[in-house]
Formats: sequence, structure tokens, C-alpha cells
Amino acid sequence: MPTLTAEVLGDSLVAAWKTNNRVTTYLIENLPEALWDERVPAAPGRTVRMIGAHLHNNRCMWIKMVGKKVGIAVPQPVDRLSVSPSQLLAALDRSSRGILDMLLLGLENGGRLPTVAWQNYPSDVVHFLAYHVAHEGHHRGQIVMLARQLGHRLPTAITTGLWQWSKRAREVGQ
Repeated sequence: MPTLTAEVLGDSLVAAWKTNNRVTTYLIENLPEALWDERVPAAPGRTVRMIGAHLHNNRCMWIKMVGKKVGIAVPQPVDRLSVSPSQLLAALDRSSRGILDMLLLGLENGGRLPTVAWQNYPSDVVHFLAYHVAHEGHHRGQIVMLARQLGHRLPTAITTGLWQWSKRAREVGQ
């Protein structure tokens, strides 16, 4: 194992984000089309499509709040009512690059990101990454549970695939 230097840590943080993004896109790629417009029980104004859109739009919000003032391009949000799976996958690719730019910005600034008025995590890149990975993991879990509850139980190969981070990392060249 290499000595933990700032460069090794930075490379690991970038690789972890790329893997997390791949896990998220893996789920979206493998959702049954019929599940996309299913309504969330006890929240009938919300659909699986909206949860998927929220993943991208939340990334965009943080990039706008933290990164825009230092020149990081803010991806366009998607329409949570009409985004298709293929449109969402393309959008997730764009917002993933924005999150990567934020990580690189923080790494170039001694591991710190700019602070903003409304911020609910410490400004270091490790907390930034952990926050976003936890957020996406939460919503991936929601989607898997909803699929089961709504009669679209995902194949075991898909649900276990969400936990095969070594395999997902290799898929993105890590």
C-alpha cells in the first residue's frame, strides 16, 4: 500500500466519487421502465423518476452554491416531471464532472472548499465527498425499496451489483 500523501489521498477521493457515480448510474440503467412513473406510497405527488432527478438536481444545487463563484460550470437541472432515464444518465455524467471539479478545487486549496451561507457539512473535501456519497446511497436505497414495494423487485444481480464497488470502480477505470 502506498504511503498516504496528499496526492494519494486526492487520487483516492476522486476515484471514490467516480465509483459512487457509477453505482448510481448502474442503478438507473437497470431500473424497469414501468417503475419510472410509479408513485411513492404515502407521498403520491412523488415518483421514482422524481427521486432520480433529485440526485442530479441536488448535485447542481451544491455546484451552484459552492463552485459557481470560483468558476465551476453549473450543469442545467433536469425536469423532474419529464426526464427520461437516458436523459438522466447524461445529466448525471455532467453533474459528476462538476462534483469532481469541486473535489479538485478543494484539493488545490489545501483540502478546503469555499464556504457558503447555508452549508450543513464541514468545508473539507473528505466531508464534502462523504456527504454526497451518503445522500446518493440513501436515495438508491429508497429506489430499491420502492421497487420491491411496488411489485418490481430488482433481480439479485442488480441489487448486489450496487455493493460491488470494486467491479464498478473497474468500469470507470479505477
